[in-house]
Parts: sequence; structure tokens; C-alpha cells
Amino acid sequence: MLTKNQKLVYTFGAWMFVVLALLVLLSSLSPEYFFVLSLIGFLIIVELSGPFTVKPRWRSRVNVAIAVGVVVFALIVLGKVADILGYSSILGYHINILGI
Repeated sequence: MLTKNQKLVYTFGAWMFVVLALLVLLSSLSPEYFFVLSLIGFLIIVELSGPFTVKPRWRSRVNVAIAVGVVVFALIVLGKVADILGYSSILGYHINILGI
């Protein structure tokens, strides 16, 4: 029998595999799309897995991962907006340093 933590990890792994397979099938594979869809799945899984009445101890550790994910998401959005506005030469260098 699997523990609740193991079920969460396997569920998230399955979500990431489905996202990767869909992006490959749609010929839209890019790190940005994969990251954003994985983050959305992670947020949904975390929200649905926790009890509604109390906050478990592991939730504070997950909040750190969520905060990092939101910061990376904001950098991705900033880079896309800069591309649209034509400022990619200014911001592109800084975003490429981060590997995004």
C-alpha cells in the first residue's frame, strides 16, 4: 500500500508525463510551456490533497516550492512581454542567464 506522500509524488509524476506527451504530440514542446503546465498541475494537486480544516506541517515546505515556481513564472511572463514590446534585447540577456 502506498502512503499519501507517495501517492502525491506518483500523481505529480503522472501529470508531468501526460503534459510532456501532449506537448510532443502537439509539436509544441518548449521549456516554458512544460514548466507552466507542470506548475499548474502541482498547484492543483497540492490544493486538492490537503485537508480543508487544518494546515498540515508539510504545507509550509510546499509553500516555498510554490513561491519559487511563481517567481520563475513571473520571469517567463516578463520575457514574453518584453518580446512582444520589442525589449527582448534588453531583458533577453538577463533571462537567458537563468536558463529560461
